Amino acid sequence: MATHDAQIASLLDQLALALASPATTHGLARTLRAAAKEAELHRHHRASLAGLPDGVLQASPAKVQIGGGGHRIDGFFNIDIVPPADLLWDVREGLPLADESTQEIFSEHFLEHIDYPRSAKTYAREAFRVLTPGGRLITGVPDAAFVLSQYPAGPEQAEEMIARWYAKRDCRKDINTYLDLINYVFRDQDDDPTYNPHYWAYDFEKLSQLFTEVGFAAVEPWSFDPSVANPKRQWASVYVVATK
Repeated sequence: MATHDAQIASLLDQLALALASPATTHGLARTLRAAAKEAELHRHHRASLAGLPDGVLQASPAKVQIGGGGHRIDGFFNIDIVPPADLLWDVREGLPLADESTQEIFSEHFLEHIDYPRSAKTYAREAFRVLTPGGRLITGVPDAAFVLSQYPAGPEQAEEMIARWYAKRDCRKDINTYLDLINYVFRDQDDDPTYNPHYWAYDFEKLSQLFTEVGFAAVEPWSFDPSVANPKRQWASVYVVATK
């Protein structure tokens, strides 16, 4: 493990040197930044794995939030790959919880940030595995059906969406048509260190298919609860609850 960790540290140093070189072209720099980001996330995961030799928390929390970032929920144990979190963990590699040990899993605006099908389907299978019978998986994502239903549309029809989602970002000047807005919803700013790209788009039908495929008995619309979910995320998002 020490050797591997040293290799990753050396790789990060080499990537930093290459990125600092004026000879590095734009296309190569994009790839190197992505590699550096993943290497850093890998370090977080490895550090936590060292404290969980079998990859499982000894005392599974009853309620778990996945990928919450700075949005903390009272009574929920937050698992994320970046700080702040109760446990830094890469859920693309599975959930660090025992079989049928958790009653509820919540995430919002997380699922679209992991690759499909491998990581998204791994996450769905793992959520099913760790939930108790009757347990609930609550998921909120940007609603692709909403943004697509507005197309074709002139830029003036996008003002509310721009104001709610992108007003504070430096990409505002690059949203010149409604199709630009659709592209941001589906991809986000994939070359900006501040934001994580979107890898897949979801609507109610896709979420239902994803979760029933792994065994969930029912997938239904979730009644938005601002004591759990972030009120800023509600607009133009779709939330479902999958019951085991």
